[in-house]
Amino acid sequence: MNNPAELVVPRVQAAIATAFGEEFRQTDPVVRPSQFADIQINAAMALAKKAGLPPRDAAAKIVEALNLDGICTSVEISGPGFINLSFDGTWIEELLNAESVQAASPATAVTPAATPQRVVVDYSSPNVAKEMHVGHLRTTVVGDSLVKVLEALGDTVIRQNHIGDWGTPFGMLIEHWLEIGEDSPEAALLVEDPSAFYQAARAKFDASATDEDGFAARARLRVVALQGGDQETFAVWQRLVAQSKRYFNAIYSTLGISLTDDHIAGESSYDAHLAQLCQELEERGLARISDGALCTFPAGFTGRDGQPLPLIIRKSDGGYGYGTTDLATIRYRVRDLEANRILYVVGAPQNVHLRMVMATARDAGWLPETVEAVHVQIGNVLGEDGKILKSRSGAPMKLMALLEEAVDRARAVIDASRPELSEAERAVTARQVGIGAVKYADLSTGHDTEYVFDFDRMLALSGNTGPYVQYAAARIRSILRKAGVLELITGAGGTPAAGTPAAEASGGPATAIAVVEPAERALALHLLEFDATLNKVRDALEPHRLCGYLFELAQLFTTFYDQCPVLKAEESVRDSRLALCALALRRLSGGLELLGIETPENM
Repeated sequence: MNNPAELVVPRVQAAIATAFGEEFRQTDPVVRPSQFADIQINAAMALAKKAGLPPRDAAAKIVEALNLDGICTSVEISGPGFINLSFDGTWIEELLNAESVQAASPATAVTPAATPQRVVVDYSSPNVAKEMHVGHLRTTVVGDSLVKVLEALGDTVIRQNHIGDWGTPFGMLIEHWLEIGEDSPEAALLVEDPSAFYQAARAKFDASATDEDGFAARARLRVVALQGGDQETFAVWQRLVAQSKRYFNAIYSTLGISLTDDHIAGESSYDAHLAQLCQELEERGLARISDGALCTFPAGFTGRDGQPLPLIIRKSDGGYGYGTTDLATIRYRVRDLEANRILYVVGAPQNVHLRMVMATARDAGWLPETVEAVHVQIGNVLGEDGKILKSRSGAPMKLMALLEEAVDRARAVIDASRPELSEAERAVTARQVGIGAVKYADLSTGHDTEYVFDFDRMLALSGNTGPYVQYAAARIRSILRKAGVLELITGAGGTPAAGTPAAEASGGPATAIAVVEPAERALALHLLEFDATLNKVRDALEPHRLCGYLFELAQLFTTFYDQCPVLKAEESVRDSRLALCALALRRLSGGLELLGIETPENM
């Protein structure tokens, strides 16, 4: 960890202990950005109250005990008791050159977390025989980015795609499949247009709802047959799931998502355990019959009428619902997967349900206090009318159609701006920019907030957008290409030659990076915050922090390049600045990779 602000924290805490006593050693120094220096220490205000001193006097006692030799060139007290620290340029260079070596390869190489964990991440979770819509987009994209960041920091991550593959609707779907035949054009809709397949089955079901011998009656019997293990029914169910997997994987491939069939742990996985789970809750006195259903009533949850809110774990007809399956899921993830941390990347409307499941699991002893369970709430994607995004027909926006439109729009821009690129290059870049724009828009907004889906804003080359960050990386590639070192730096041309900026970026001997100009300094300090930013993402489960870091990095690089000539500078300065460019490219491309976004060669 080479972040200057974090490196001074132990020294400030030691000074606080010297000034006010050992019992204050763990006091938060309250490190903040400063407009007058590199950072500001604001701990004196809180300490002053405890010590009965004016804040400036408390700050003076800290400064008197503070040893920052070789680290800071200036330590000043300002205002009511702020301590402003200005870092020594030589120290920044030492940290930066160490960072450059560490960042060699791969681009996502970072310092591992101090206490790696075993983390289960539940995300995406589409339904079998249903179209994935824009509502699935954010849980899929946010979940996959969190997985990548956690893995980069050394956590053992277990992906869990809790697909909807069981329950009452499958009687209807299986009966429809048997009627139309596996080889019929309608059966192919399960991959091509799952919603059409589902809606056709639903229409049959609704039209025959009152017919005692009709489709709906047969569909209800199919549910019983499925749950009873009837071989023919189960075989059709398996075909439905297999066809849906092909569709899911097409979406994941288009989005560049790391989920595979091996990560699927659907509702059906837990069916054999549900009766025993209910029995155990009854025996422990945690569940009781209410209006014919078996329910738990975890403390602290009440309805609008002020009465305790039930979590139904066995319905009055003897069937099981989401509450039962989710309890079995959380128990499995603790007992069998041995999770230290369980993340549910699920829509915000499920918050009360998930909290009730977690509370019941804790009451039952299935979720011990040593295991953290977190609902990473996902906000809605809205249209321009401020309502949940839908197609022109009013139906939920199909995810594949949305992604195809993003690529088409990006292609139109690239065709107009870069006609000299080959057909193949423009096709690849359009896919990278279009998909990257959609994913970045999701990730750059706080995951628990809503945002308006706007293609024009997403694809803009200005502002906090994916294309803006991608363009900054492509611009650096162009600089390094002109300098003749891009292939060496990116590892495409073998081992970098000693004594070149490429060697510096790959960990070999090289001209050290010098930090002289203010724009160089600002860029250098920001580059040193990469590891710290990822750790904040890991702790807070907020990928938008990484987006903010990359956006600011792109801005700082633009300022640096405008104010500090690279290719036209004298040789020693040129080599130093090329090495700084190489590190900036590593951090931009590495950060985008952790967001699940590709870095185009050209833009």
